[in-house]
Amino acid sequence: MANENAYDPRLTLDEIVFENRNKEYGAYDLRHQYPRLLTKSFIVGTTLFLIAALSPFIYLTIKRLTEPPPQEVKADLVEILQEDKIIEQPKEEEPPPPPPPPKEEEKIEIIQNVVPEPVKAPKIETPPPPISKQLETQTGLVAQEGVKAPAYTPPPPPPSTGTKTSTAEVKPQVTNDVYESVDQSADFSSGGINGFRSKFMDNFDNSSVEGEGTLSTEITFVVERDGSLSQVKASGSNQDFNREAERTVKSIKTKWIPGKVNGQPVRSRFRFPVKMNFEG
Repeated sequence: MANENAYDPRLTLDEIVFENRNKEYGAYDLRHQYPRLLTKSFIVGTTLFLIAALSPFIYLTIKRLTEPPPQEVKADLVEILQEDKIIEQPKEEEPPPPPPPPKEEEKIEIIQNVVPEPVKAPKIETPPPPISKQLETQTGLVAQEGVKAPAYTPPPPPPSTGTKTSTAEVKPQVTNDVYESVDQSADFSSGGINGFRSKFMDNFDNSSVEGEGTLSTEITFVVERDGSLSQVKASGSNQDFNREAERTVKSIKTKWIPGKVNGQPVRSRFRFPVKMNFEG
């Protein structure tokens, strides 16, 4: 008795898989026809590809076969008559411009100087006034009427203070001018310029300034004779920084020591540069 489980080489993989199963099922039919469908699809796809690739060549071949034969045109050389050149008439020469008028030399001013002939001095008919009259008023070449002004007024005698001589006290002249340079510069009364810079940094509000990086400005103000500040002005490129710098200087109420000229306090201008770094 032959072994029923022996492998038959003629059987395909589909027959082995669907052995003892319903071969009328659609899956068996699809797997059985798959090689044929694959071959048919390959042939159809290759044909369509070749048609698409050869279509331009076929179109050009058909167009070349159907186009009419070229017509030969006999072209004879035609002699071209050369137009006579227009002879330009020579332009009339313009007359040269007239020469400029001669420049007159500037005349030198001459003052007539006539030497007068010597004449004998006439005799003075009016005698000079006496010395007592000359002291009462002014003298001159021509007489005129007016208020009498003594020619000489003696100074008043100094007041008698016994044996000691009194000396009049000379008060210095007070001026309201603002000095750009002084003999003794103005200084902050509480720690000098470093103390003023410290108070400036303590009162400066960074939140009111919009900007990043290093900002700089120069604050100028006038130190008055009483130590107060006026004319506060900042001249930097950032307006927010300038406004806050001016506000900070005005908020410091501590007095300054005014500048001096010839030992006297005067109004002087002070320059205070400021540079701060702001991080974004």
